[in-house]
Amino acid sequence: MDQQLLRDLRKEVAESLSTQRREDDANGLPTMSAEDERQFARAVIARVLEAHAGREIAAGRTPPSVTEEAELAEGIHAALYGVGRLQPLLDDPEVENIDINGFDNVFVGYANGEEKRFPPVAESDEELVELVQVLGAYSSITSRPFDTANPQLDLRLPDGSRLSAVMGVTQRPALSIRRARIQRASLDMLVENGSMSPELAGFLSAAVAARKNIMIAGATNAGKTTLLRALANEIPPSERLITVERALELGLGEFEDLHPNVVALEERLPNSEGQGAIQMSELVRRSLRMNPSRVIVGEVLGDEIVTMLNAMSQGNDGSLSTIHANSSLEVFNRICTYAIQSAERLPSDATMMLIAGAIDFVIFVERRNEYASGGGLRRLVTSVREVNGVDGRVLSSEIFAEGPDGVAVPAAPIQALDELLAVGYRPDHSQVSV
Repeated sequence: MDQQLLRDLRKEVAESLSTQRREDDANGLPTMSAEDERQFARAVIARVLEAHAGREIAAGRTPPSVTEEAELAEGIHAALYGVGRLQPLLDDPEVENIDINGFDNVFVGYANGEEKRFPPVAESDEELVELVQVLGAYSSITSRPFDTANPQLDLRLPDGSRLSAVMGVTQRPALSIRRARIQRASLDMLVENGSMSPELAGFLSAAVAARKNIMIAGATNAGKTTLLRALANEIPPSERLITVERALELGLGEFEDLHPNVVALEERLPNSEGQGAIQMSELVRRSLRMNPSRVIVGEVLGDEIVTMLNAMSQGNDGSLSTIHANSSLEVFNRICTYAIQSAERLPSDATMMLIAGAIDFVIFVERRNEYASGGGLRRLVTSVREVNGVDGRVLSSEIFAEGPDGVAVPAAPIQALDELLAVGYRPDHSQVSV
């Protein structure tokens, strides 16, 4: 199925539905129920497909066959309503996480830390699997299977949320959805919600402007992706960005005023015959041939680390990435672990040299069991470490360390200060070498 055609037709149907809602409201008509709107959407889809077939014939092209038209109709409807009973939860801006352990065990986590149990989202486990299969078929760049031969699925939902599902390896199908609560993130927003100080924001902005290679570390749900978006939004709109992800999540191309020139690459899983897989490491290599101003790797979890570090150390400055770690210092050991498991089987001493030549700064983000002023658990930048070289191990200094209120404050001189000063950074006196 032509995914671009599917997206174009879905947009056309969505606009027709939106127009109908506005007209009904203007005429004082009652709002359609969810089920009525789904049925009405079927009629709109049929009209849109008929118009599309007419355009194809008029242009001298072959219109979709009956089978292809039926597949397009189902694809459009699934793209609009495929989340089924999950839709109310995805529409709630306060919902942060949704965990489903079988169709009738639904647990919802809110931004304020509250956890609630919800009614079933399907009539059976089989229906839950079908729901995930529909999402896998229509929500991503390419169709992603979810069955006994492919019991794992990771993808980005249309609203930007990240879904991870498993079956066969658990007694009952299970899925988790992590909401993308902040899309248009900025350093100013993170300062306002108390995640960092204005001075730290100024330093990070300068580091991006000076094209420093930055690795963001933290535990699951600590706020790494949000900080990555905020740093990426410091990159000038004139630059061409190539993003590489396992499942599309960053969405940098959604805001054309910030990033008009973005190519988002997504890992492709193997088909049922085990063929056709395109791994992250291959995509990172491919990105280097696509004239990037910067390469952004959404999350490092494996052997793509060696390819990425090689790219960083060979002139692709200004790269950004995230990694799971429990501290800024632990990042170096985590990278070594990934590198020794890679196809290159890179030993620790070689990896340490590669890190020293590739990474400039490591930022550590932490989620605290306390609430921010704007609501929700606090996510703080508690440490920034500068890579200074290598001597059997990676040499680094913690230039911002956790302060009394948890937010990182200046703690040591910055070795790359001259480069930051050249792009307008105004440091604290403690960060100037004496």
